[in-house]
Amino acid sequence: MQGIAAYKEHVTATQSKGGLVVMLYEGAIRFLKQAIAAIEAGDTVEKGRCMAKARAIVDELDTSLDLEVGGELAVDLRRLYGFMRRHLAAANAARDAAKIRDVISLLEELNEGWKAVTG
Repeated sequence: MQGIAAYKEHVTATQSKGGLVVMLYEGAIRFLKQAIAAIEAGDTVEKGRCMAKARAIVDELDTSLDLEVGGELAVDLRRLYGFMRRHLAAANAARDAAKIRDVISLLEELNEGWKAVTG
């Protein structure tokens, strides 16, 4: 298990900032898909765990924004991340997989944009 943790730490430490953003988007998407599977399986505990992890990633993406450097784009992303948080909170409370899919779509679109920019 220590080997896996060391590998993950190495990968994270050697990624560019853009690469880290892509990793965060992919992690959030993965956890949200797992949350949908948990909803469909009736596993409330797993749904909550996955939703919390995805929410933490969205929070991290939001807090890492530099509004001075990023300008209008960073402001727009902050608004979008706020929307995602509210949408995920509503989805979590109502066990609404459709709302989770909405957020997944947004994250996938942002992820594709970052992948195109970071090559």
